[in-house]
Amino acid sequence: MADTLSVTRREKLGTANNRRLRKAGSVPAVLYGHGEASLSLTVPATELMAVVRHGGKLVQLNGDVSESALVRSVQWDVWGKEVLHIDLLRVSEKDKVETEVSIELRGTAVGVTEGGIIEHVLHEIEILCPAMAVPDKLTLNITDLHLNKSIFAKDVPLPEGATLITDEDALIVHCVPPHVEAEAGEPGGGAEPEVIGKKEKEEAEAKKA
Repeated sequence: MADTLSVTRREKLGTANNRRLRKAGSVPAVLYGHGEASLSLTVPATELMAVVRHGGKLVQLNGDVSESALVRSVQWDVWGKEVLHIDLLRVSEKDKVETEVSIELRGTAVGVTEGGIIEHVLHEIEILCPAMAVPDKLTLNITDLHLNKSIFAKDVPLPEGATLITDEDALIVHCVPPHVEAEAGEPGGGAEPEVIGKKEKEEAEAKKA
């Protein structure tokens, strides 16, 4: 389901004007694609953050522009707290788009009861998907994941009509034994620390002999 964003045409461009927009509670945006001219827009920051927080991809633009679009890229400030700019790609029902979608793990793996721990290795995969079916996220059930077993990109359920772009053998999640570091002096723990002066004493005694 598409989220809704209210958009207004942006007449004044440039860094200074964009800074003023952000202080006023709006975010600069650019809409492009389908061979049409790019449009400079503004979006209310509160609406945009609501979309970004839940990973929304497909949006319906209302206001000065009425089109369906895909959130193509989001530019954050250096602290990752404020959105500075977004790119929006025009899409239609017939379009297929390449996009990265986050993976959310669901369930408690049986491997945890077998003494293992879960490592979520890859958090996003890239797919080719009908524009109107782009999901906010992909859900992966790990209930049946046993100790020393893995789930790969090819195992992630995709929306109807979508195909995987990421390498199908890319590791998404696995259940592994806990990492235990050997203590000093134990097998695999490294050599015993050398006592200060021990080497010099041994060399002196060797010379006397």
